[in-house]
Amino acid sequence: MASGGLQLLGFVLAFLGWIGIISSTAMPQWKMASYAGDNIVTAQALYEGLWMTCAMQSTGQIQCKVYDSLLNLKSSLQATRALMVAAIVLGLIGIFVAVIGMKCMKCMEDDQVKKMRMAVFGGVIIIIAGLAALVATSWYGNQVARDFYNPFTPVNTRFEFGSALFIGWAAASLTLLGGAFLCCSCPRRETSYPPSRGYPKNAPSTGKDYV
Repeated sequence: MASGGLQLLGFVLAFLGWIGIISSTAMPQWKMASYAGDNIVTAQALYEGLWMTCAMQSTGQIQCKVYDSLLNLKSSLQATRALMVAAIVLGLIGIFVAVIGMKCMKCMEDDQVKKMRMAVFGGVIIIIAGLAALVATSWYGNQVARDFYNPFTPVNTRFEFGSALFIGWAAASLTLLGGAFLCCSCPRRETSYPPSRGYPKNAPSTGKDYV
């Protein structure tokens, strides 16, 4: 079975990755206005996220506006929202399940095999959460790159990767790595041999005694 240190390391990485997924989902900097070429923007920075758009003026003042309509959004943005929320929920469930299977916890101490299986099950859920976050961030980043290199996209509407995307990629990687470490708790099958047959100490001797 996996050592308690490796299991604890996996849990810490998974928890940090889950916090990063939450932070990435809430941040508005999923993409930022590009200043490449002849693009001239009056504001210092323009950001777009999953829930709002923000503009930071040269004076340091930030103004954000939440999207007015959910149905009016692009299908890719709606799918990215759904995947990130699903990653957060699955990550929370996986963390709770993995806590039960941790060696340092007192739960299910009477059955170590089931305890290890709970840790593995939690690791699998966490891996699924990391995959959901990775797919969401990669899909969104691909859309940003395609729009940027599209010659029909106006210069003043081109965007580049924002800091939330990089945080999301790092968080998804940590979550996947942590879940993989937790899955190392899978109990191994031990080879069992039939017990040797003992002989009684005072068994009668079958040989003949010679004087």
